Amino acid sequence: MKKALALVALSVFIFGCKSAADKGTVSSSGEIEKEWVEEGITKNYIFARGIGAADQTLENKTQKMATSRNASIVNGQYNMLSFIKGVNLEGGITVEKAIETDSVLATKIDAVIKGAQVVRSEWTSDDGCIIVLRLPKRALKEAGIKIVE
Repeated sequence: MKKALALVALSVFIFGCKSAADKGTVSSSGEIEKEWVEEGITKNYIFARGIGAADQTLENKTQKMATSRNASIVNGQYNMLSFIKGVNLEGGITVEKAIETDSVLATKIDAVIKGAQVVRSEWTSDDGCIIVLRLPKRALKEAGIKIVE
């Protein structure tokens, strides 16, 4: 019995407790997986994924990886904005409608999105990059954006 428990504990330690969402998006051969699990909006966070391609004219691998990561972060921020635009605010309108008439709100949302945390970075075999951004919903609340849960 003790050996079985030790084996289970060792397996968890070595392999971790990953869900399908934690699986990653790049295969062991360095190619992008054909299927991903998107988390989107959860109870406490808003997640977004971004993909950036490497500039293949660059000869330096580090430069390729850095530029693709920067591009993937910008793409992830754009995707996160798309999620947030669909969120309902108190008063029954979406963020997208509120932004049209309130430039201060648009500026606040832009600042909050830029503060989103990169929680995963993966590179493809051609030095492209895929990232996952995470934004706590409380960051929106702290910025004065009252969303309906």
